[in-house]
Amino acid sequence: MASNLDTALQQAVSNIPECVAAGYVDLSTGMMLGIRTIDSHPQQVLELLAAATADLFQGSNVSMIENLFKKARGIDPGNNHHYFQEIIVNSDNLLHIFLRSKSNEEYVVCFVCRKSANLGMALTKARGAMPAVEAAV
Repeated sequence: MASNLDTALQQAVSNIPECVAAGYVDLSTGMMLGIRTIDSHPQQVLELLAAATADLFQGSNVSMIENLFKKARGIDPGNNHHYFQEIIVNSDNLLHIFLRSKSNEEYVVCFVCRKSANLGMALTKARGAMPAVEAAV
């Protein structure tokens, strides 16, 4: 799995405009399944990426919002489908694109691009990379 995932992440980094890193996170275990970077990043940041991703997608307030939407839409609260599928975070220098896997909602990929990247093109290319990344796991 790791070599296929590493290859898929490397291909995505190469194809997404100004992409400097990609990581694949298993929300159920909190583990980083794979990571590819072109720049050096502090190890502590890489280690915290999985935890931060889990907080974004499964934090208590996010879970409450999802449950409220399920209730408002008449969806069974026991249904494990998640309302939040994509999250975009702009920091001082970077653009972070988080995409939930469609084949396994417990997996999320994070693509990190330079802030100068065109958001629309980066998002389009990131979405286009997902099938290959998902198939690698």
